[in-house]
Amino acid sequence: MGRLSTGKSWYKHFRYEEERDKPNDVWNVMLIVTTLVAAVTFQAGVNPPGGVWQDDNNGHLAGRAIYASRSGAYYVFLIFNTVALSASVLVIISLTYRFPFQLEVVVATISMIVTYGSAIFAVTPSESVAFRYAVLAASVPFIFRFRAKK
Repeated sequence: MGRLSTGKSWYKHFRYEEERDKPNDVWNVMLIVTTLVAAVTFQAGVNPPGGVWQDDNNGHLAGRAIYASRSGAYYVFLIFNTVALSASVLVIISLTYRFPFQLEVVVATISMIVTYGSAIFAVTPSESVAFRYAVLAASVPFIFRFRAKK
């Protein structure tokens, strides 16, 4: 193997090439990456940046996200984090389709999404983000995928 270039083309070696890469290897990499994305986004949602207030002082409530005091930034974080979690769940379900224990994977991922939803609504002040926006954000990857199949 030759020396990797330090220019703009350094990444060419890592791109997918149908002739070189085995489908099973690609499947494994995609499953690992999407599982990592799901874990990180889930954790970020249930434990938001900055943590949660520990007391009921100065107009905030204990257990609510500190970051939510910056409503615009928190809104962007919450929507895009939810889209990322939902997209990774869609890929995980797609990659495990017709595999052994696929039903259990679907049940686990649905349970994870419900837990995530419960957690984000527990830490998000009710005036910050309406429920419909989070549900819409979670449905975006599924809508795009099913529209692309038509």
